[in-house]
Order: sequence, then structure tokens, then C-alpha cells
Amino acid sequence: MTFRFEKLDVWHKAIEFAEIVYQLTKGFPADERFGLTNQMRRAAVSISSNIAEGIGRSTAKEKARFVEIAYGSLLEVVSQTHLARRLQMLTSDQFEQITSVADDVARMLSGFRNSLNEG
Repeated sequence: MTFRFEKLDVWHKAIEFAEIVYQLTKGFPADERFGLTNQMRRAAVSISSNIAEGIGRSTAKEKARFVEIAYGSLLEVVSQTHLARRLQMLTSDQFEQITSVADDVARMLSGFRNSLNEG
């Protein structure tokens, strides 16, 4: 069985983004396990989760609202990535990796939201 959200490229990209966040936060200090590591991971997982939940809603307006929430979670991770870089928990290359994929996800979420608002 395939759910409708599983057919969305934006959902797949959000899953890829969460996977990258999980991989890169493995290298964070142990004392950050319940701090920045947890915050970044929860926000990253929230992106795909909100896309999936939104697709289950009945109206385009409701669906678009969940896409907006997903976008907000993406921005949380980007902000937290800046802090992690400043605290030297991420290398420049790791920072670029996260922010590059975040940019892709942001564009896809915006396009998806626009398509829902037009429909």
C-alpha cells in the first residue's frame, strides 16, 4: 500500500534532509544529546511529518497550512545549523551540506504551497 504523501517529491526530499541532520548530529558532543542535537532532529523530522499529515486534510487551505508549518520547522533547523557552526559542532562542509539541501526543500515547499493555494 502506498500513501498519497509517499508519491510527493517534496516529502522524499524532506526525508533525505532529516537523514542528513541525523547523520551530522551524531558527531555533536554527548552533553548536547538533549539540547541542540534533539532540537535539530525533532525539527527535521517534523518537516516530512507535517507534509504527510497535511496531505490527509480535506481542503487545500488545510493542506497549505501544514506545508507552512513544515516550512517553519525547516527554518528552525537552518537557524540551529548556524548556531552549531558557530559553536564548531559542524564543519564548513557539513554546514554547506545541510543548508544546500535545506534550500532545495524550501523551494519545493514553496512551490507545493503555491500549487495548493492555486487549486
